Amino acid sequence: MSLPDKIKAMVLTCDRYRAITEHMIFQYDRVWPDHPFVFHVPYQELGGSDTERTKYLTAPSDIKGTVLHMLTGIDDEEWIYWCVDDKYPIQLVTDKIATLISHAMRSPEVDGLLFCRCRATLNNPKLTVYPRKVKNPFGDVYLERKAWFQIWIHQVLRAKVLRYLFTHLPDQIPSAKAMDELKNSVRKLPEHRLFVTRENFAVFGESTRRGVITQNCYESMVAAGIELPEWFRHPDGEHVTLGKL
Repeated sequence: MSLPDKIKAMVLTCDRYRAITEHMIFQYDRVWPDHPFVFHVPYQELGGSDTERTKYLTAPSDIKGTVLHMLTGIDDEEWIYWCVDDKYPIQLVTDKIATLISHAMRSPEVDGLLFCRCRATLNNPKLTVYPRKVKNPFGDVYLERKAWFQIWIHQVLRAKVLRYLFTHLPDQIPSAKAMDELKNSVRKLPEHRLFVTRENFAVFGESTRRGVITQNCYESMVAAGIELPEWFRHPDGEHVTLGKL
């Protein structure tokens, strides 16, 4: 089952975090060289040169306005890859993930699929997922997620899911951290069916915590030769990852 040649990858970022975004894209190219994603990078003043894998879009400075602006003109049923710049891939089981994404995008009953099972969906399934299990044709088990659990981890979604969530968030979102709490006040529609694989197929690193670069991201960016702006040259000393293979 083959993947589409190109999938729009919507990046939530801003000018100040451009180096973090460059690192995220670099990591996808490194761990999945033939990935299908075309990263749509919003900016306010710091543009860039478009390539086959990266497109730059002018966007408002606020978080809600940025996401809704990027979704303009995209059909509700179109699949996108949702990738917040605060995460980056460390390990991906690429052949399996490609099969999972391809199957999801051909399944009318699926509106979102996450292939990194960690933290709440792994450690507290009674709270985060429904008990019923669904199998795809290859024997992989999906668990349906309740509410918006782990909506910030990289995953495929139909545009309508993201559009609905951000339309119902407040116009003023003070920070990405605050957004995590604000999402809980938005009721997820039951017809927007979001799944996570029972087995984990990815390891992601967290890029920053409370605006400070993590030790793992700092070391990865230095190894990649990506220049860090002055405000990301002092890591917090913590290694923060999501998922275990």
